[in-house]
Order: sequence, then structure tokens, then C-alpha cells
Amino acid sequence: MARRAAGAGAAAVRAVRRPEVRLPALEPYGGGALEPDGDYDGLEFPETDLSGQDGTGARFLDCGLTACVLDETSLPRARLLDSVLTGVRGVGTDLAEATLRDVELVDARLGGTQLHGAVLERVLVRGGKIDCLNLRRARLKDVVFEGCVLVEPDFGGARLERVAFVDCALRDADLSAATLTDVDLRGAAPLEVSRGVDRLAGAVISPAQLLDLAPVLAAQLGVRVLGEE
Repeated sequence: MARRAAGAGAAAVRAVRRPEVRLPALEPYGGGALEPDGDYDGLEFPETDLSGQDGTGARFLDCGLTACVLDETSLPRARLLDSVLTGVRGVGTDLAEATLRDVELVDARLGGTQLHGAVLERVLVRGGKIDCLNLRRARLKDVVFEGCVLVEPDFGGARLERVAFVDCALRDADLSAATLTDVDLRGAAPLEVSRGVDRLAGAVISPAQLLDLAPVLAAQLGVRVLGEE
């Protein structure tokens, strides 16, 4: 009976819808600084240094950004649609309240990226390393983190629906006040939750992960674990 119940629970996890991005033939970006509320359609940005530029509210549709530098790039409320970002790197990139839909982020090296209040739908983050990712109060639906390293990601107050971690390192994650629905954490190794372990309702973890999280869960519940005298 227990075995059937466990199988039924696993089957109940809804599969993530991955993005299917097929870029058309792209025109090279003509250079120059990004513009607030700019419209970038079908463009290729090869090894472009966008450091410190202001693209607030800009729209990127069917674009490819390859090996771009995004240090302190300002893109709040930007819209990235049907686009692929490969090998981008930067510190302090501001994508607060941005919309990412049908986007692939591949082999990124980012630190302190601001995505608080953002909306991510059908997004694949594959490979690379992202430090101190701020996703507070963001909405994630059909998002996959695959083969990447996330260090101190902040999901505080975020809503995660159909999110999967596949062969992904999740270190010191903050889940405070987050809401999880059909979140598959079984592929996270290690799985480290610094805050908000009580918000794991709605997530699926493995038996081994449960053992690893036992000390954090015990602390949350106020349970003291002592050896026999």
C-alpha cells in the first residue's frame, strides 16, 4: 500500500513545459547604446559590451545574445521573448519586474542579478553559475534549472509553479514566504535551504534529501536531537 501511494504521489507532479526557441536568421546589432523602451527584433548581439547601459522597458524579440557583458546593465521592466542568451556574464544586472517568456539562458556567469518582481514563463537556465540571484516576489512558471550552480538564490515571497531542478546545485536558498506548486527538487544536489524550509509544501524531494534536511527541519520545529546517555 505504501509503495502504491508513493508512486501515485510522484505521478502527481506535473511536468514542466520547456521553451522551444527557434531563432530566425538574425541581423547583427548595429552597435550604439541601448535605449529605454527600445524595440529590438530579430537581432544578434555577438560579444557585445552592454555594461552600464540603460534599456529600461526595452523589448527583445527573437534575439540572440552571445558572450555579452552585462555589468550593471539596467533592464528593469524589460521584455525578453523567444530569445537565447549564451555565455553572458556580468555583476549587478538589473532585470527587476522584467518578463522572460520562452527564453534560454545557457552557460551564464552572473552575480547579484536583480529579478525581483519579475515574471518567468517557459524559461530554461542550463549550465553556468549564478551567485546571489534575487527572485523575491517573482513568479516562475514552467522554469527548469539544469546543470547549473545557484549560490544563495533568494526566492523570498516568490511563487513557483511547475519548476524543476535537474542536476543542479542549490546552495543556501532562501524560501521565506515562498509558495511552491509542483516544484521538483529531486535533481538538486546539494539541496541547501538556509531559510524557509517550512515552505517546502508543494515540492517533491527524495528520501536522501529528506535526511539531509532533517537537522534544518528539526530546528524549525524546535526539536532537540540528542544521543542516548
